[in-house]
Amino acid sequence: MLQLECCSWNAAAGMLQQVDTRPAAPGTSSLFLTDTMRGYRGVKYTLFFFCYCFWVVSAVLIAVGIYAKVAKEKDVVDTLTVDPALLLIVIGSLMFLITFLGCFAALRNATCLLKMFLSILAVVLILQVAAGAVTYVFTDLVMERTETLMMKAVVRYREDRDLENAIDFVQKKLQCCGVENYQDWSRNVYFECSDSNPSLEVCGVPFSCCVHLQNQTVLNTMCGYGLQQQQEAAARQHIFTAGCLQRIVLWAQKNLLLVAGLTAGLLLLEVPTPAG
Repeated sequence: MLQLECCSWNAAAGMLQQVDTRPAAPGTSSLFLTDTMRGYRGVKYTLFFFCYCFWVVSAVLIAVGIYAKVAKEKDVVDTLTVDPALLLIVIGSLMFLITFLGCFAALRNATCLLKMFLSILAVVLILQVAAGAVTYVFTDLVMERTETLMMKAVVRYREDRDLENAIDFVQKKLQCCGVENYQDWSRNVYFECSDSNPSLEVCGVPFSCCVHLQNQTVLNTMCGYGLQQQQEAAARQHIFTAGCLQRIVLWAQKNLLLVAGLTAGLLLLEVPTPAG
């Protein structure tokens, strides 16, 4: 009963009414009290705005995750540690609940709910900082784990349309092929270099590995066929030969300031805001 009373809108409204009608202390102008209330309302609606934005984003994540999960005829990513669609649903659901709590607490002036909301944000902030520290300290372990996951993704290529599109996007955007190099594609049954492989793409690489010339008018979708058998110098004339893991690390190093700025901005949004 005590918790319900502290969260009651009537109790919060009564407190605000007392603030408005209470005579000003000696030496304190009514203008000062008015400015204080305006500042409080500004903080309140700013908190609601950010919570609402993240609430909408979380709803979109849930919708995308459910669509991706339902659209697949079967679970073809069972060899991966986490199904990306399931991960979206879980993250979106957690964000939805937390941000809904923030929106409700901000609108209803529920002090105990605001404290609960800010406590959750503080825990999330601590977990993010801890994750960053662990990643920095155990860089080799993180790289090894990332390489393992990327190799599994290469093996499942062609069996999951979403995974295939993601790999193609990374290879085109970063101009890379495979995890360590272009010969990693021999791990995939469609591109495996063996005499028993009946695939037309035997010893080849995906089309997203191909180098496209600026004056090229007709795209050759078979440009990667048989290139795993060639030496790197010869293959480089037709495809990207650098591994995507190395390119991702280089991209992160070049955009370190951008990544740090985005991370700092996200952390600032999660810093507890005074609730009045």
